[in-house]
Amino acid sequence: MESKELLKIAVNALSSKKAKNMEIIKVGDLTVVADYFLIASGSSSTQVKALADEVEHKLSEKGDAPKRTEGYKGANWIVLDYIDVVVHIFHQETREFYDLERLWQDGEFINPEEFLNQ
Repeated sequence: MESKELLKIAVNALSSKKAKNMEIIKVGDLTVVADYFLIASGSSSTQVKALADEVEHKLSEKGDAPKRTEGYKGANWIVLDYIDVVVHIFHQETREFYDLERLWQDGEFINPEEFLNQ
């Protein structure tokens, strides 16, 4: 699946479960790690898990599974690695602490709503 299509499905899945503060960062010009980072927050560990589960469910319906997952046990920061798209789902305090947006500030920030309308 093309990275933009995968990203749109993930954004819709997160939106459907009321993810907060979604950010898309295009990092493909900066690193070989991924084309995009999708970052979102949940208000509790239960919501963080539900968000990750929904992304996995919606993408598995399209035949795509994450190559790696991390963080389900603690549910403060769950990472779903789809190679071209890496989905980071944080508990809000953990997101503020790690501040990935600052670390990847040289990337191109894309508004998720605008991305869906492309």
